Amino acid sequence: MNVNDNDKSSESRKKRRLLSPEKKFQIFLESQSSKTPVGEILRREGIYSTDLTRIRQRVKEGALERLAERPGAKKKTVSQEEYDTLKRELEEKEHALADLSVELAILRKKTNGGSWER
Repeated sequence: MNVNDNDKSSESRKKRRLLSPEKKFQIFLESQSSKTPVGEILRREGIYSTDLTRIRQRVKEGALERLAERPGAKKKTVSQEEYDTLKRELEEKEHALADLSVELAILRKKTNGGSWER
């Protein structure tokens, strides 16, 4: 085998085609209807039966995942960095609030104590 033989064999092979999610779903829907034979769809789209099996499995998984969701607002998740930052800010604000509470208590004692001593 020489270099030219390798080039010819690689050219004769089909390049793997990436299908969009919409195209995969279209193929799925068409394969589910009994109007067109599955073999004809596979040949026309240039895919194998294993590809169709994989598409069907993913459609099923996606449908089950979406159907399992409960209605209402979805819980928002944050990254660990955001969580740590928010936690640190909360602790700082709690300390500041505690300091202000102490200052307020001291001021109240001074103003109440001063007015009663007259």
